[in-house]
Amino acid sequence: MAIVSTVRGPIDTADLGRVLMHEHIFILSPEMMQNYDTGWHEEERVQDAVDKLRALKKAGIDTLVDQTAVGYGRYIPRLERIAREVDVHILVPTGLIDFHDIPHYFAYGRAPRAGGQDMLVDIFASEIEQGIGGGPVKASFIKVATERHGINPGLERILRAAAKAHRRTGAPISTHTDGKRGGVAQQDLFEEEGVDLSRVIIGHCGDNTDLDYLRGIMDRGSFAGMDRFGLYPMFPPSDETRAEVVAKLCAEGYADRMLLSHDANCYIDWNPDTPLMAPNSHFRFIPEVVVPLLRQYGVTQRQLDTMFVENPRRIFETTGAY
Repeated sequence: MAIVSTVRGPIDTADLGRVLMHEHIFILSPEMMQNYDTGWHEEERVQDAVDKLRALKKAGIDTLVDQTAVGYGRYIPRLERIAREVDVHILVPTGLIDFHDIPHYFAYGRAPRAGGQDMLVDIFASEIEQGIGGGPVKASFIKVATERHGINPGLERILRAAAKAHRRTGAPISTHTDGKRGGVAQQDLFEEEGVDLSRVIIGHCGDNTDLDYLRGIMDRGSFAGMDRFGLYPMFPPSDETRAEVVAKLCAEGYADRMLLSHDANCYIDWNPDTPLMAPNSHFRFIPEVVVPLLRQYGVTQRQLDTMFVENPRRIFETTGAY
């Protein structure tokens, strides 16, 4: 087996157990929090997260992959507090999330070096190799995003830096997409950078019911994130339709390229009404509701184990620069 970094330190990939590959503990807006009342109460929110992760463990999940990179309010000391209180492994990313462009700090204050080497590459790689803020917590993967607006020059810079940092460190890449066609453009760009697409997770594929699109993503080698269960009606299609799509693809032999998750959170300050708008958006919805539904649609225990256990382990076992 291989070693993967968690908030509490390195573990053997064999110890990851059952994994939710695309979740968030907190999504926050630090600048807004510093200037306005965003409804954030530190101790209350931390305890709430601890309670939810303890309940998740009881529901049979061993590892939560927190996809909160810079741009979504990543703050490692808070996660360290939470990790000390729960028996769930928490993995965190390096990377940069922006749907529209590159943030001003990097656009103007962090220009590419002479010779074309982007400082973002060094930032991403150092958080994987040396640790976030110098350590001790190390990032275990790289998170980037595009949305329906597509890949403009700023976002292209972020994605290419992620590709280069991936090739330098071997850490996998995980993406946010608009769920429609954006994954193809991401794959095209990564392929131009020489990335082995089998080391890339294309996020939010479950928003799409176009089987040809989904097969195309996986046939090129990438993992498809079927990772927004519970967010209906905020993000169609319904959970039943999502489960049907997963079941159809499992029947076609694609279980070894899919990952199941919710894209849920304990608190998001720019949409705190999520529990009212999508009451099933919580960490236990898949183990308690979706798994029985998938079984009804013919998904076997072997296929469930593949998607929850074997695929995440393979992602983090495939290591090494190239």
